[in-house]
Amino acid sequence: MAATRTAPPVVIGVDSSTQSTKAAVVDLATGSVRAVGRAAHTVTGEDGARESEPEQWWSALRAAVAEALATAAAPPSSVIGIAVAGQQHGLVVLDRSGRPLRPAVLWNDTRSAPQAAGLAVALGGPGQWLARTGSVPVASMTATTWQWLRAHEPSVAESAAAVRLPHDYLTERLCGVAVTDPGDASGTCWYDTANHAYDPEILRLIGLDTALLPTVAASGATPVGTLTPQAAGALGLPSGVAVAAGTGDNMAAAVGLGLGGAGLLDHPVVSLGTSGTVFAATRTRPAAPGLAGFAAADGTHLPLGCTLNCAQAVDRFAGLLGLDREDSVPGDGVVVLPYLDGERTPDLPHATGLVTGLRHTTTPRAILGAAYEGAAFTVLRALDDLLTACGLDPSDPAVRDRPLRLIGGGAQGRAWRETIGRLSGRPLVIPAETELVALGAAALAASAATGEDPVGLAATWGAGRGETLPAVARDEETWHRIDSVLARAAPSLLS
Repeated sequence: MAATRTAPPVVIGVDSSTQSTKAAVVDLATGSVRAVGRAAHTVTGEDGARESEPEQWWSALRAAVAEALATAAAPPSSVIGIAVAGQQHGLVVLDRSGRPLRPAVLWNDTRSAPQAAGLAVALGGPGQWLARTGSVPVASMTATTWQWLRAHEPSVAESAAAVRLPHDYLTERLCGVAVTDPGDASGTCWYDTANHAYDPEILRLIGLDTALLPTVAASGATPVGTLTPQAAGALGLPSGVAVAAGTGDNMAAAVGLGLGGAGLLDHPVVSLGTSGTVFAATRTRPAAPGLAGFAAADGTHLPLGCTLNCAQAVDRFAGLLGLDREDSVPGDGVVVLPYLDGERTPDLPHATGLVTGLRHTTTPRAILGAAYEGAAFTVLRALDDLLTACGLDPSDPAVRDRPLRLIGGGAQGRAWRETIGRLSGRPLVIPAETELVALGAAALAASAATGEDPVGLAATWGAGRGETLPAVARDEETWHRIDSVLARAAPSLLS
């Protein structure tokens, strides 16, 4: 009788983002992505509001996992681990049965700007927030959203039996355990990144009982349980599949790239998606206004700058102009500050978009190019702030010549690559693997199942390698033109 051939083990990494869920089936031994399933989310709201129904995240997770397994032709018995990486900061409030009391308030909801301003001066001022949490409260941080909920929907806040982040909510649906990780917890502004625990004084300040919060696991790789029978049935998987604590999407992307803070600063990353983010893994704990002092999934630190307006804002300009997103040329004297949803870095929650420098000769393609430039400038200036906070001089040639890793959906676009390259003057590395958040979650799942270090495992998978684009001369003229316009416009944008 012929021996039964056993399917090679795989893990599932889930990327539950603002707009969609993606589930990647990843080969344990090689890290190759065998298939990716996708399911869209619906985001509602206007005038600064951005909300989603948490139940749709669960439905999307189920659909994405089913599609990925079917496409990969992976038998359920071959799956040994699963982990979720989720959009950061979102506020999910649950009743005693674990059902959402209202739609989740998302990270790019800016209605809590007044609460953020109030919190920033509380507790002794911004310096105390930086010392404790690594971040100063801004609209989108979960603590400010919780304060907004208490002010505007007090009955909901009083009825809450549990408070979760998006990835916590999904992890709990998988394994029945209320758990988070230091990386995602560090985006709440109620987690002390120096002492690795919830801050009791901040929780008292915002009227939040620790009993409502999930336990903080030691790291995003910690196995926190296995699939419950209900979750296993919903996903068509064995109930013994290991579930990792998971992490936030930015932390998962760092894991997927194999970044672990080996030195002072490990490979600066620019991510171009709905939002634009810059981050780097480091062993130091930088704390600077305008940056989020996040923890990383491996116990190091992941300082991050985030802009609300990136690829989605530029696509909006393309739509208004009737152009394809790639049909752009440099701005030719036009400046666009594409702050269509307010802005986070810089902290201008009530800002609106600005276009200046138009002439009779200005073309729609140049206006679109200026929108790219404005978004790229905002992201790259946040990168300079990050480098400075880590003790590096952004103008030092030895620092400026270091490559940037360019990830996210925008990294695949010609216009984004050319604009980032031109305004940064740096070489760019475009990783071959595009689903880095899902891949990082898969590395966490593999770690939960095998005990291996997730960052080291992802590094052996090699997802951070890819095409290198040589540096071009930095466009100093465009940089200084945008900087000058922003300096003049900032006071009015604040109102």
